[in-house]
Amino acid sequence: MHSSFVILTFYYFLGIVCTFGYGLFVKRFFINKNIKINYGFIGLIGIFFLTIYSYISHIFLEHSLAHNTVLFFMGIFFFITYIRSNFNKSENKLFFIIFCVLLIAFYNFKTHDDFPYYHFPYTNFLTKSELIVGIGNYDHGWRTPSSIFYFNSLFYLPFIKHHLFHIGAILIMGFSLLSLSIDAYIKFVKKKIDIIFYFKLLAIVFILVFFYRISEHGTDRSAQILSFLLVSEILLFLMKQKNFIDFSTKFLILSSLIVSLKSFYFIYLIFIIPIIYFMYTEKKIGQISNILKNNFFYFSTAFVILILCVNLFNTGCLIYPLKYSCFENFSWSIPLHEIDKMALHYENWSKAGSGVGFTVDNPENYVSNFNWVSGWIEKYFFNKVSDFILSLILISLIFIFLLGSLKKGIKKKFNFKLVYLCLFILFIEWFYNHPSLRYGGYSLIGIIFFLFTCKFLPDCTVNKKFSLRISTIIVFTILIFFYRNFDRLQNEHQKYNYSPFLNAYYFIDDHHFRVQKDFETIINFYKNCTQRKINCENNSGLIAHEYYGKFVFVRKNKNKNKK
Repeated sequence: MHSSFVILTFYYFLGIVCTFGYGLFVKRFFINKNIKINYGFIGLIGIFFLTIYSYISHIFLEHSLAHNTVLFFMGIFFFITYIRSNFNKSENKLFFIIFCVLLIAFYNFKTHDDFPYYHFPYTNFLTKSELIVGIGNYDHGWRTPSSIFYFNSLFYLPFIKHHLFHIGAILIMGFSLLSLSIDAYIKFVKKKIDIIFYFKLLAIVFILVFFYRISEHGTDRSAQILSFLLVSEILLFLMKQKNFIDFSTKFLILSSLIVSLKSFYFIYLIFIIPIIYFMYTEKKIGQISNILKNNFFYFSTAFVILILCVNLFNTGCLIYPLKYSCFENFSWSIPLHEIDKMALHYENWSKAGSGVGFTVDNPENYVSNFNWVSGWIEKYFFNKVSDFILSLILISLIFIFLLGSLKKGIKKKFNFKLVYLCLFILFIEWFYNHPSLRYGGYSLIGIIFFLFTCKFLPDCTVNKKFSLRISTIIVFTILIFFYRNFDRLQNEHQKYNYSPFLNAYYFIDDHHFRVQKDFETIINFYKNCTQRKINCENNSGLIAHEYYGKFVFVRKNKNKNKK
């Protein structure tokens, strides 16, 4: 057994403990004791806190080995200190089971296609340098950073170094599954089988079956996993199973995390409409003012501001590539014509107008109105979307077949019309502007399907028959997860000679480090040539300036920025 296997496995479990430790720390000092937070949500709070810290700390310092090591052991210390007062035997068992199940997905050789392009280089940049303004001028991949890069950069640690830059995806997946599992288990034990129980169970099946491959998560699927949690919390609140303080805390954490992963998820704030309407009809609208007493209102606000500031420092835009959010007067600002070009590129790609080795002749005409629909159906709907929908139908039919025939109790009716309306609006927006499963389609279509499926599932009594069928679904889902990952590992062994026991790390080479070398060259040119007023040859398209101790990258053809 190679040392890399031991080291990677060791850091996998310690990374979980560290993140959970920070969640326990935040729970101890910043969360009202009356709020019920399960182990899964404690882990997500740890991710939330560490990501905010990463954004703030990177303004002043690099996430070096020394810095990260101290931070890492502090998290383990918090875990040891606070776990006793938060110990829950049943949740602890689920914690252990879920992360042991997910371990097989952590071993991979082939990473996401965008990983060597900008995911890895951006994360590596955070470990080597403090804030540099204008890095969006280097390449368009550097204009849309995700919070998961900032979180992952804190796991640049001794011995393993760059090989934990995929840990964020599995931690978000693991803690989300844990939260869903604990809530479903509690309902099962208390014999409160309702729409939320089925929705959470369907979400667990969905995540394990469709998102089994961690290397494909990129920056998109983590946000989609959290979307299931967000919708389930909204439904719980509308069903009067959560008080406003409890709900608002979780809503703030989930919504800000989702937005931080992909900026276009700002549109998901449309769910505020059914929440406010519900509180108005229940004559509880005055409780909204209590949100100002919630620490997480300020944490989430600061988080969003940090995200917008990083976008601004990188590109001159608050949300790239939304042109109306851009300021063209900064020396580092991306030119507006280039923003238009990239916005068109993203839309054209999502509508199947371009891909590997092909593009339509006239993208402007192709994406306008509904000219793209026939091409999208031909190139993307068949077979990607169609296969996905057929899989959802199969899962729904299995649930209905196994559980729909059970003895029904009194099924409570709830008014979710505004939630359905919001989902319909989000679907129309998704279909018209960016109809790619990667851009929110997986979770959005899945949520719509599963809410519809839940209508056919009974609020039944928990008995041996029901327990057996639920157990069958769970075991079968886990077996599918294992099978698909074993099959993946076998394929990687055949194609790349990858074996976790011989070398467990994912593949990286000099190409992954090219950007940091280019950045160092640009900065050295400033120190050795610009600052000394010496004429030197500069092969880069960028030049650096220094203002108030921070480097600013601007294009050669731009006038020098005034101090």
